Formats: sequence, C-alpha cells, structure tokens
Amino acid sequence: MRIDKLLKVLMLIKRRTVANEMADEGFVMINGRKSKPSTKVKAGDVLELDMWNYYKKIEILMMPERGSVPKKDVDKYVKVLEYRTKET
Repeated sequence: MRIDKLLKVLMLIKRRTVANEMADEGFVMINGRKSKPSTKVKAGDVLELDMWNYYKKIEILMMPERGSVPKKDVDKYVKVLEYRTKET
C-alpha cells in the first residue's frame, strides 16, 4: 500500500492530500529514508512522522486489507516506538 494511503487509512493523518504533501516535503521517512507519496509500505517497516508540533516513530505490524480501519483497532496495525511533542 502507498504511504499516503496508509497514513489516511490508519487515521494518522486526516486527509490523503495532506499525507501526500507531507511526504513530498520530507516529513515522512520509511526505514530511515525520506519517502515519496507513492512509496510502498509493508509490515515490519518503521515510519517516522516529523510533524510541526510532534515527532512520532511507529512500526507497521500488519497491513490493513480494506479502505478504512476503526480507530479502536489502529493498535492492531501499528506499534508506537517513540512519541514526543515539540516546543512551540
């Protein structure tokens, strides 16, 4: 699955267009490398989201099979390795 779609499906980002822009601007890294919105993601990959007000590092445990994942089930698909807020 593409990184921009995965971020939307797992509700890590609200809109796919925002996820697309984030990847284009270098805010999304997969396994330590900057990614394009079309970069494919698989189970076991480590994502880093370096956002404006937080930094999140997650591991993909399992890929979703359908177009949306209920918020209560997101923990089955990702494991948060690191999360920290940034001072503004």
